[in-house]
Amino acid sequence: MNKREFLKTTGAFLASSLVGDLAFAQGSAEPRTNWAGNYTFHAKELLEPKTVEEVQHAVMSHAKLRALGSRHSFNGIADSYDAQISVKALDTMTVDKAAKTVTVGAGVTYGKLAPWLDAQGYALHNLASLPHISVMGACATATHGSGPRNGNLSTAMVGLEMVTADGKVVTLSHERDGDRFLGAVVNLGALGVATKVTLRVEPTFQMRQVVYENLSMDQLEHNLDAIFASGYSTSLFTDWQHHRIGQVWIKSRVHPDDPATLPKEFYGATVQTKKLHPVPGHDAEPCTEQMGIPGPWYERMPHFRMNFTPSSGREIQTEYFVGREHGYAAIRAVEELRDHISPHLFITELRTIAADDLWLSMAHGRESMAIHFTWKPEPDAVHAVLPLIEAKLAPFHPRPHWAKVYTMPPATLDAEYPKLGAFKAMVKEYDPQGKFRNAYMDHEVFGA
Repeated sequence: MNKREFLKTTGAFLASSLVGDLAFAQGSAEPRTNWAGNYTFHAKELLEPKTVEEVQHAVMSHAKLRALGSRHSFNGIADSYDAQISVKALDTMTVDKAAKTVTVGAGVTYGKLAPWLDAQGYALHNLASLPHISVMGACATATHGSGPRNGNLSTAMVGLEMVTADGKVVTLSHERDGDRFLGAVVNLGALGVATKVTLRVEPTFQMRQVVYENLSMDQLEHNLDAIFASGYSTSLFTDWQHHRIGQVWIKSRVHPDDPATLPKEFYGATVQTKKLHPVPGHDAEPCTEQMGIPGPWYERMPHFRMNFTPSSGREIQTEYFVGREHGYAAIRAVEELRDHISPHLFITELRTIAADDLWLSMAHGRESMAIHFTWKPEPDAVHAVLPLIEAKLAPFHPRPHWAKVYTMPPATLDAEYPKLGAFKAMVKEYDPQGKFRNAYMDHEVFGA
């Protein structure tokens, strides 16, 4: 190559690189927050690549980078003081009928995937309480849905494609990579920037949900497992006052022999007479259909509809997982703090999730019950009460949701996850210079 050709080629390359940077780089003059507004991100720039090749370029051209999903985290897990990268433009969806799987771009949300998948004749085994979240973000944090026989959302994953710190595209599969894959599923964004994920699917099905009101907590002492097993997915909502569960949401698969009328009572609770929101006093229009009306799986498993503000909107969330065998004792322990909790609380949801073998899943190795707090946007008050709750739950070895607010020290987390040491070693293997590590990872995962 002569000098003229070299300069021409180099100039073209530099120009294309510059155009590429401008195409997916977005400044951050405006402060950006999570969807609930309780956390402000610190990143100096937000990258929004449109192709896997642009993801590779972004990874190679930044010393520090952190993946940002649908912004449904409540702490700094997705934050960066350098750059964030959003792959929401990676939104392809492909069904493999022979393998009974669907492969989606890492930017796809459940709200986009579920109706499209249903139209193809398929369903996912589980969904979260709101469909607005991204598939990859949910899987990376073990976000879970509910049901005593249902694994969390990440247990559906059988394949993962990501761009690692050296800019290479790496694929992992459950079939080929075994234990390594189990460590990579719930990865907290620490192994690379995910670009595709493959999930198991099953034939589509219909569901219905019905709500019962005013269940005495006394019923939970001997009937906890039976109550949670009464539907495909069952949630109990309480404000911790008056020793009662305010609402019981039972979501069931529709069967030909289902009774034509709904039972009027459920362990002493009475069947609803109108559509209800989990938070008393809130408009129920954003909620999925109730009253036993059948509908597609994706319009019954979530609590909230896609085109509405989920939950309460401006809020803070906390969630702790305990072994299901300790469920009633854990509930009674937290109930002792009712007068500290209730003034700052919108609602608490109790739900169950099946055990799994994913290294950093909150349900790793044990059948679990989750105690979820939806707080009013009062951060100082919330942070003051969390240590009290964590102290009450300590005998039951709680595991907090990775992407929600908690105060448990890193050493405690380290003790609750038997495979955390192996995960740290995997992170160092894939990202030896810590390109994808941030303040959250340094403190919560590597701080012990």
